[in-house]
Amino acid sequence: MPTKPHRVLIERVSGYADEAAAYLRRRRHLRKPFARTYYPGGRSLALPEDTDPGRALFEAAAKLIEVADPKRARSES
Repeated sequence: MPTKPHRVLIERVSGYADEAAAYLRRRRHLRKPFARTYYPGGRSLALPEDTDPGRALFEAAAKLIEVADPKRARSES
């Protein structure tokens, strides 16, 4: 007995939804803040926040934001 077309479509959409949900769970689990630096020639390097160079870049960025908008920095403290 052949499968009804609407059931095939529902199964396909359900499969896509399951895959999308799994992707989002993995992404949320693995996503952590990082700083990406670019070098001449196109090379780039991603530095996680929990490394010494990454921590230094995050601190420098926070200071730049504070200088650019002192009102915002005071309200967050």
